[in-house]
Amino acid sequence: MTDLYTHLKTRRTVPSAKLTAPAPNEDQLADLLEIASRVPDHGKLARWRFIIVAGEARGALGARIGALYASANPDAPDEKRLKESHPFEPSPLVIAVVSTAADHPKIPVWEQELTAGAVCLNLMHAAYALGFSAQWLTGFAATDHGAMTVLGLSGEERIAGFIHIGTASEPPVERARPDVPSLTTTVAADGSLPHNTQ
Repeated sequence: MTDLYTHLKTRRTVPSAKLTAPAPNEDQLADLLEIASRVPDHGKLARWRFIIVAGEARGALGARIGALYASANPDAPDEKRLKESHPFEPSPLVIAVVSTAADHPKIPVWEQELTAGAVCLNLMHAAYALGFSAQWLTGFAATDHGAMTVLGLSGEERIAGFIHIGTASEPPVERARPDVPSLTTTVAADGSLPHNTQ
């Protein structure tokens, strides 16, 4: 198991193209989903669900979505069309987190959607805790109406993220991080805020 503080201080995304087998086994997958679901959830609505894409299903489902992309983007470069025809590969496991947010008399849809985002991040942290790596993606398959229909989404459901999980084939590369002080405002003792607060 990975030390939580160290993980949070050093967490880096591993691109899906660098994720290989092994993937979580059946018991580990059950743990991942359980951990992912332990998020702040106003009203305990559980307005999300999971779609598991693994094994041969990655290629079969990807081909269907790839055909939709090619039809909608006939002038796209070959490289882009090839990438979109394999949206669930090469990573050995993809978990789609579906936001099922809906109107509620007390809890805004926005809060429900934030909870689905928290599920995505918890899923990534859980994968790392079990010794795997992950990447959170969206793209065409997450936004195209036809692709969402192929994925079985209905009504107001939306893809919060495709979480690609596997074993890193090489160490991830660090990137520039936000300048946290420039993004932080501290309220003064008298309750006032700086005049230039955005």
